[in-house]
Amino acid sequence: MIQKKYSEEQERMARFAKAMGHPARMAILQFLARQESCFFGDIHEELPIAKATVSQHLKELKDAGLIQGEIEAPKVKYCINRENWEIARRMFADFFGQPLCKKEGCCR
Repeated sequence: MIQKKYSEEQERMARFAKAMGHPARMAILQFLARQESCFFGDIHEELPIAKATVSQHLKELKDAGLIQGEIEAPKVKYCINRENWEIARRMFADFFGQPLCKKEGCCR
């Protein structure tokens, strides 16, 4: 059996989508998009979840490349990774902008 490979773009878009697949992560992204940068404590104060949970969500977003963190001892400062944000924005716009099937019998 021949195993088909996914394109690099499909893999990358799936990583972005998986990272955004939780409401807390969407809230973090929306919060950071409005900020120049912010510290972990600022993010934690915005969300109704435990610090350890916020840390895990930040790790997922950082691993996907949507945010970046910088240590300013003793704190960590986070911000949107602007380059990857733009890549994700274009990818999802292209994906959702593609024409849908208009043939009879297609799902509607």
